Amino acid sequence: MRYVVGYSANARGRDAVNLAVSLARGRGAALDLVVAIPEPGPFNAAHAPAAGYDSYLHQQAAEWLDEALALVPADVPAKAHIRSGESDAQTLIDACDEFGADMLIIGATSNGLFKRFTVGSVAGALLHAATVPVALAPHGYHRREALTRVSCGLGDRPGAEELLDFAVSMAVNRQVPLRVVSLLTLDEGGAADAAETARDYAGKHLAAALPTDASGAAPAVKADVVVAQGRSVEEAVDRLDWEDGEILLIGSSRLARSRSIFLGSTANRILRALPVPMIVVPSDYELKHLTHSTSNDTSREAQA
Repeated sequence: MRYVVGYSANARGRDAVNLAVSLARGRGAALDLVVAIPEPGPFNAAHAPAAGYDSYLHQQAAEWLDEALALVPADVPAKAHIRSGESDAQTLIDACDEFGADMLIIGATSNGLFKRFTVGSVAGALLHAATVPVALAPHGYHRREALTRVSCGLGDRPGAEELLDFAVSMAVNRQVPLRVVSLLTLDEGGAADAAETARDYAGKHLAAALPTDASGAAPAVKADVVVAQGRSVEEAVDRLDWEDGEILLIGSSRLARSRSIFLGSTANRILRALPVPMIVVPSDYELKHLTHSTSNDTSREAQA
């Protein structure tokens, strides 16, 4: 299992590496740290780059990757790669294809309030085009231990069952509890009935998705359903209790093409209030089995 990490030489890059280490430790995954640099393009004489610019750019990127590898502990396999393209987002998407990645991990921009998320241009492009799950680390994310809980934001639109299947598989594979979350924005009058309806809906789908243990007598993972209400989606998110070692899974908008991501308006609002990392799962995405892929890349491997 391999995770691509979009690295930049700033706090956002360090946040991404920390989240990648946490995710890798719970799954035995290897990391591919990628620095995206501009692709050489045609220049006219008036705008020609200085002599040796490309060489300098690669040298600088290599130094940044050395710093990135130094952030990865010895128990997590990691390699470093320099890749170029017309845009950083497309370069990272291409890297995921090249390495057969199971996930792409990036950091949020650094100007979010209360160390939460602000989605920049690269993250925004990835959240509308990536074909693998994209994990977003909030600003200031420092945790490096394995996850302690998986939460899944469950709606009632088509595709919810596939997202729940993904969440169950992730929790079972990592041997951590699963929490299914429904967020409601309601007037006080109908709050109780709507909450009960949402709880029944989520509980029914969770029961259908949960596998049993070897004896067939109990679920293979501890799971529960929580309904959070508020005057807004942001307020509902704020009313939930979040663990430091937790991550939230959400699905793509119904506008997404098959096996691609499109971050909808509700997910954007969740993102603004969320204090823990988020993984956005592409439409119709399925967990892959562990595979071994090779590359004739000349990248450096972290020393154990």
